[in-house]
Amino acid sequence: GLRYAFLGENSTYPVILNSELEPEQLNALLVGLRKYRKAIGYTLDDIKGISPDLCIHRIHLEGESKSSIEPQRRLSPNLKEVVKKEILKLLDAGIIYPISDSTWISPVHCVPKKGGITVIKNDKEELIPTRTIVGHRMCIDYRKLNSLSRKDHFPLPFID
Repeated sequence: GLRYAFLGENSTYPVILNSELEPEQLNALLVGLRKYRKAIGYTLDDIKGISPDLCIHRIHLEGESKSSIEPQRRLSPNLKEVVKKEILKLLDAGIIYPISDSTWISPVHCVPKKGGITVIKNDKEELIPTRTIVGHRMCIDYRKLNSLSRKDHFPLPFID
């Protein structure tokens, strides 16, 4: 089973742990998690980027692959507002930054976030379970980039 523990005071920073841990294992785990709590992102502001001076990520492409500029899909005015708010939130948090001369552009689209199940009546007074939509999630379609990326057959390093 599972159990909850909190890394902060006043029941803040919850974590889910295995309830079958021995008391000394649980204590050692909580001490380590509390010591390195800043490594866990609870909000968008907790996620800090890696300085480009320290590390730069490169995507290796297959052979003579050319860059791709995909057209943006049409969005309704409501979804445009969702995308705008999400982009501003990511810009403010420093997770993304503007690039004016990119040779790669991938389209953005939105998918509905599913909420709980609500039971509603139809015209015949029958009860129908329905998933409520509680908002939208912005997604980026990287299929074109993924198809041209060199495949990594050994994504994890050997430990020994």
